[in-house]
Amino acid sequence: MALTTTAPRLRRAIRSGAPTLAVERELWAAGHEVIVGVDEVGRGSWAGPLSVGAAVVPQDRRVYKIRDSKALTEREREALFDRVAEWCVAWSVGHASHTECDELGMSAAQKLAAQRAIEGLGVAPEQVLIDGNWDFVGGGRTRKIVKGDATCLSIAAASILAKVTRDRIMRAEAEAFPGFDFDANKGYPCPRHKVALAGYGPTSIHRRSWAFMDGLAWTGIPRVRPVSAQGELFA
Repeated sequence: MALTTTAPRLRRAIRSGAPTLAVERELWAAGHEVIVGVDEVGRGSWAGPLSVGAAVVPQDRRVYKIRDSKALTEREREALFDRVAEWCVAWSVGHASHTECDELGMSAAQKLAAQRAIEGLGVAPEQVLIDGNWDFVGGGRTRKIVKGDATCLSIAAASILAKVTRDRIMRAEAEAFPGFDFDANKGYPCPRHKVALAGYGPTSIHRRSWAFMDGLAWTGIPRVRPVSAQGELFA
């Protein structure tokens, strides 16, 4: 299948150090057909969903210029999104809402978002490659790769799909909450976000179990205390 979108020109700073298929090729050679790369985005945000991307890349075709989503600008990620999505054999992004983040705790919410992402693929994974050193997928079929979004191509693809999908959600939310600059900060803490919280209080999409709520007592809205197996409270 021919790719119909044009890849962006990469900045000099990120032209080297491209993620590779080394891990995927090792697993393909061992007889595993469906290898899923997984990455999360939004865990550190104060508002909006926590999102997990899952991507199955083909063995016989390559797409160049894929990088860890954090190394790309928003414009570069948007330019790559359709190209990456079209290239993948299957892909999905699962979400845990801000309410689920509060009610379940962040670890359980991340597991839920990952479950939804993998179920959304429509194929059964034989091996799952996870960015980082925490297995939030489970099932005895995972491999953790520290800095996997920078070194492993399927994880890098998942990172772009998850980041762009969540960014689009937050840009849409910005229209409903003027003053919070969700289109720019995507719900993450920054000076303008903090000023808006001080002036208006939390919106309906803020995670109300987080410590920033403790400084907003004048609103009369108490901080949510999530019930979770880990007993987590988040700063």
